[in-house]
Amino acid sequence: MNPITGSDVDDLVDLFENAPCGYISAAPEGHIMLANKTLASWLGMSSEKIVGRKLIDFLTMPGKIYFETHFAPLVAMQGAFNEVALDMVKADGTRLPVLVNAVARIAEGGGVRFIRITIFNATDRRRYEKELLEARAVAERSATALRDLNASLEERVAAAVQEKLAAEGALHQAQKIEALGHLTGGVAHDFNNMLAVVIGGLNMAQRRIERGALDDIPKLLAAALDGANRAATLTQRLLAFSRQQPLSPEALDANKLVANMAEILASTLGEIIQKETVLAAGLWRTKADANQLENAVLNLAVNARDAMPDGGKLTIETANAHIDETYAAEHDLTPGQYVMIAVTDTGCGMPPGVIKKAIDPFFTTKPVGKGTGLGLSQVFGFAKQSGGHMKIYSEVGIGTTMKIYLPREYGAEDTAQHVRNDSVPRGSASDVVLLVEDDASVREVHSRMLEELGYTVIAVDRPSAALAVIDERPDVKLLFTDIVMPQMNGRELADRARVKRPGLSVVFTTGYSRNAVVHNGILDPGVIFLQKPATLGDLARKLRTALDA
Repeated sequence: MNPITGSDVDDLVDLFENAPCGYISAAPEGHIMLANKTLASWLGMSSEKIVGRKLIDFLTMPGKIYFETHFAPLVAMQGAFNEVALDMVKADGTRLPVLVNAVARIAEGGGVRFIRITIFNATDRRRYEKELLEARAVAERSATALRDLNASLEERVAAAVQEKLAAEGALHQAQKIEALGHLTGGVAHDFNNMLAVVIGGLNMAQRRIERGALDDIPKLLAAALDGANRAATLTQRLLAFSRQQPLSPEALDANKLVANMAEILASTLGEIIQKETVLAAGLWRTKADANQLENAVLNLAVNARDAMPDGGKLTIETANAHIDETYAAEHDLTPGQYVMIAVTDTGCGMPPGVIKKAIDPFFTTKPVGKGTGLGLSQVFGFAKQSGGHMKIYSEVGIGTTMKIYLPREYGAEDTAQHVRNDSVPRGSASDVVLLVEDDASVREVHSRMLEELGYTVIAVDRPSAALAVIDERPDVKLLFTDIVMPQMNGRELADRARVKRPGLSVVFTTGYSRNAVVHNGILDPGVIFLQKPATLGDLARKLRTALDA
């Protein structure tokens, strides 16, 4: 510890004398031994005139009484007295409001050495407290104003955001209307072309039959049928793009599916395209509609072929893939494990602007008449409807890779049929089919198709008539019903019919299901469904599946 120097003493004396409050050091009996200059200046006298007197000598009468009855006794008993408001008398007779507290300093033997009395100028404190209150009031007003400003700012920001969102919504709506117009125009254009073939071919066939010139009839009917099939394909692609096509997903091995496509791919791609498949070992199973997945791969292969008019190499690859949370959030996916099928070509590639529009319906870079612009839209819609994704990677002059991601299927065996079935199984006269269709033309055609397949047909135009037939004809083996009908839909009809006839086989058909037998794009379990329009072979296979089940 450093020794105290004369300079230190001077500093302590100056601190005592010029403190912002009055200091008194009094003897135990009350006589003042020291008084600082601050107190002396407040009282308007020198420190010497204060020393030797008692604090009570400087108090007003009420103060003297309080000092004798409370202050002095409490200091004697407790050794201290916390702050009390008193009035002191200055040399000129005026009053000085003060705040006084006292602390007794105890000697080592236990006796009181002296009493230190601290005196605050209440006038200064009150002024300070007033200024403090005023400052607080100003701060509160400022805080209130700031809160109001923030609230106003938030309102203005919210209003600006709403205006921006409204503008974006209007722009988005305009873009949707424009896209819808483009879509509608594309559909109308393509359907008119296809209907021209159908109507023209049938009209010519009708005229030839009337004249008895039958030589060209098969050719004309084949052309009409081709136009009708193209129209059916177009509607399927539209449903796929809108994610409304009914899917029948099942556990499948993508390696087997790709391998079994070798023949159709070879005939589709031609001899100038070199084909290679790279099938991953230990590939996970996925769950998807096998027919639609095959169509998706075929669509991508055709696109790749068209990008290589002078020949090139097409590679179909499978792999296991893991999609993390970042990629999933960017592409509206669920993070996790996926099966990836990639189709890569060495063609002309696509610039970024084309990649952005590639999945738009009816967008195509092919010459007029060489494509509808719905191929990639269909693949994208199928992938999304199956819980997956499609990603395009392309570089001009290098080539393009189209990747389909489908969710991994856990624990299921491969149940998909990987071999094309083009058979047309026939029925027998003992197999009675109840046909329910509200459209007279469709009902007539379906009746003729069923009779062609050898079935006995009972055709009705509404569900109530069908239920009456169920009551009257115990020999009905199968209900073949449209879904969208007045009175009740086909699903409700089937449910009521099965109450009357448990175990009755049912095949549903429609051009658009409206969620009667399809939910979230997936066929309900156990449902046998035939998409309109259907070929004779499609109808035959569905009926045989239902009857054999």
